[in-house]
Amino acid sequence: MFKITDNCVNCGACEPDCPVEAITEKDDRRVIDQEKCISCGTCVASCPAEAIVEE
Repeated sequence: MFKITDNCVNCGACEPDCPVEAITEKDDRRVIDQEKCISCGTCVASCPAEAIVEE
């Protein structure tokens, strides 16, 4: 599973790349819905702030 850290700058680069639409915006940052996440890692590669880490 992956999570978005406080390093997130809310650029939104990760959201369109998620194949299961598990990433949404909440409180001026992106969050990953762990129920939808399939742990593919696509979001990690698309994050320019390196704010997505594996839990």
